[in-house]
Amino acid sequence: MRSRLKEFREQRGLTQKELGAAVGVSRQAINAVETGKFDPSIWLAHDLAQYFGVTIEELFDFTREER
Repeated sequence: MRSRLKEFREQRGLTQKELGAAVGVSRQAINAVETGKFDPSIWLAHDLAQYFGVTIEELFDFTREER
């Protein structure tokens, strides 16, 4: 799954720590999602999408990738 989280976060001028605090997760969790080391739960994906005012599909590309 490809994430556009970093793009949306940087457009708002937020640090990973600030975004994590806003949605209730650690800076490390935000970093892991942005770098593709962790796929967020549906609840975290929902909270992030809600925070940015976009759909989950706009924030994350669910095209199957090779790992």
